[in-house]
Amino acid sequence: MRLSSFLAVFRPALPLILGLSLGCSLSLLMVSWTQGDADEACGDELGTGGLLHTGHVRDHQDGKDGDGNEDFQPRIVPYHKDPNKPHKKVLRTRYIHTELGIRERLLVGILSSRATLNTLGVAVNKTVAHQFHRTFFFTGLRSAKAPHGMTVVAHGDDRPVWLMYETIRHLHQHYGNEYDWFYLAQDDTYTQAERVMELVNHLSAGQDLYIGRAEEFIGGEERARYCHGGYGYLLSRSLLARLQPHLDTCRNDILSVRPDEWLGRCIIDYLGLSCAEKHKEMTYRYFELQKNVDPEREDSARFKNAFTVHPVSEPALMYRLHKRYNQIELDWTYAQIQQLQVQINNISELTPEGKSGATWPIGINPPFRPKTRFEVINWEYFTEEHIYKCADSSPKCELRGADRADVNSVLETAVSRLNVRYQPQLRFRKRRLLNGYRRFDPTRGMEYVLDLALEAFTQKGHSQVIAKRVSLLKPLSAVEIIPMPYVTEATRVQVILPVTAHDQDFVGNFLDMYVMNALDTHDNALLTFLFVYDPFDAQRVSQTDVFAGVKAMIGEVEKRYGDVKIPWISVKTEVPSQVKLMDIISKKHPVDTLFFLASVWTEVNADFLNRCRMNAISNWQVFFPMHFQEYSPALVNRDQQPSAASFFASETLRDGHFDRHVFEEACFYNADYMAARTKMAADILDNDEMLENMDVYEIFVRYSGLHVFRAIEPALVQKYFHRECNPRFSEDIYHRCVLSNLEGLASRSHLAMALFEQEQANST
Repeated sequence: MRLSSFLAVFRPALPLILGLSLGCSLSLLMVSWTQGDADEACGDELGTGGLLHTGHVRDHQDGKDGDGNEDFQPRIVPYHKDPNKPHKKVLRTRYIHTELGIRERLLVGILSSRATLNTLGVAVNKTVAHQFHRTFFFTGLRSAKAPHGMTVVAHGDDRPVWLMYETIRHLHQHYGNEYDWFYLAQDDTYTQAERVMELVNHLSAGQDLYIGRAEEFIGGEERARYCHGGYGYLLSRSLLARLQPHLDTCRNDILSVRPDEWLGRCIIDYLGLSCAEKHKEMTYRYFELQKNVDPEREDSARFKNAFTVHPVSEPALMYRLHKRYNQIELDWTYAQIQQLQVQINNISELTPEGKSGATWPIGINPPFRPKTRFEVINWEYFTEEHIYKCADSSPKCELRGADRADVNSVLETAVSRLNVRYQPQLRFRKRRLLNGYRRFDPTRGMEYVLDLALEAFTQKGHSQVIAKRVSLLKPLSAVEIIPMPYVTEATRVQVILPVTAHDQDFVGNFLDMYVMNALDTHDNALLTFLFVYDPFDAQRVSQTDVFAGVKAMIGEVEKRYGDVKIPWISVKTEVPSQVKLMDIISKKHPVDTLFFLASVWTEVNADFLNRCRMNAISNWQVFFPMHFQEYSPALVNRDQQPSAASFFASETLRDGHFDRHVFEEACFYNADYMAARTKMAADILDNDEMLENMDVYEIFVRYSGLHVFRAIEPALVQKYFHRECNPRFSEDIYHRCVLSNLEGLASRSHLAMALFEQEQANST
């Protein structure tokens, strides 16, 4: 999510609204669509700064233009069911695009070598690779240490033509049915990724196309051309499929020292297709970089509009080019924003509301209008030291962390934009913040209203302290979808339940809920008990087992369900550290086991187990849910009988809160836990006290690079209970336990009424 800032300055006499942009990302589709025989297209005034020059696009009614556009015509596939054959279950694919045959748009291949992979190859990966869906680096021989974060394919031979042959064959064999276009370039080529993607998005996927910088063959006698590898070139999927049967023949018959020339000759001889620089008014633009050139001073139109730049001799030059082209794109985006704002402002005069109907800032969604009083968005009041809305419902708390950084950034932006607006006549310096207000509008972004005490300086050196009110907005920009690994709801969940002597009274309710929601529904879940004995009870286990009643309940469940086995593990320890217990469990299960670490107060149900499967992703993410904790019925239901709805808290959340202080419940894979514990081993050095002072949550935060997902979980409901806080745990764990008990008593309103009734009773 990208944010940009807008500033409005309010003056007592005449309101002045100043719209300013900081990094807003907008893009225009530079295409002119016409119908019929129109002579001129309705072009954009910014066309000279655009990336693609597109002409008229005819609307083919028959779809038979010879360019493979018949792929876009709908085809009806009839379905005939044979009554003589038994019905079989339809095997559905994992993804919709697989079933519909939808392919990704572009795959990028970078031709590198063992000598340049760790230099120029890394520079290519850091500058443009993250902007493509998938990027491969092809080399002959792999270096001793492959760069981190790069997908390197080594073919085992450094001969350039052999590398090209193996690369084309590899792309067709492994990805020929997954991508529409393939872009190949050398590692000494800088590629403007967004422009290449824009070009590909305007090309038809069903046609044979070989596009790049056209170069004459040695001798120059033929009119046919090949695409120069230094400037990159595009190959369509259909061309790659047609070329595949002839690759072996080309390798044996065509002699060439240049791989791009060899590929061009193969395409020409067997497909009759030459390299094209222009296709349907869309031009492949490139720039040849001269020696000792400074990218910051290069200002020609050919350089600014280029898709690729070649040759790039060193990584530092690659980074300088990347910086320069990002600045060009940013300037062009700002120009587009300004033009759009002018157009919106002009069009607003034709609306029924006139110019007053144009919202501020221009082009941003209008403020949210609540329909009821429950939808009103509250403003948060803040100063430079405190904020008057806190996470723990306190009326006032210190401004710290991200909130302090946010306020400081907004203040600096406000003063800097005021100076840009009024200089050189006036120059401002902040004295202090008088009042600050902010709110998050989900339809537009974060809004701020600031009352500033400013010291204004004139050109003659005179100064005066004035008060100004300014408004700022950080609008929401394009929402980015983050790709996540595939997960399935069919994964088996291994439920781990640690039980101490103080917790055994709650095991019966846990077992009842587990039987009803997991065993009766045949959910793919297994349960394992972990009985934690203290040293005194462990010595007397042969005479009196404190967990005998729990084990008897487990036996009854196993008798009722003959095919169900509920194992248990016994552990003796004075301090039941969560990490020590998990170390024992981890060693007894395979590495691909999905654990759900539960507590005796947890009510296991199918909804949560499915969310556990979806939110815990192996080698990617662990899930720590915040359960819903009911308040004490003695305080909440003082003067009334508990209603029937209170017994079905999992269906209706009422009279409780989401306990953010408890980290006992967690979903994670055994392999992820083992990897984190391996990294932790170097720090503890057989220091058992460190294990007692940490929990599983802290292990993943400190010793794993995984996403630690912490979210409220409405399907995880717990009845009220008073936790036994062990003082032998770390101060942080003990403090969280005490806070959980205090905040779990009742809401502020219930506590206030209880105190009021107590004072009334004492006064009488």
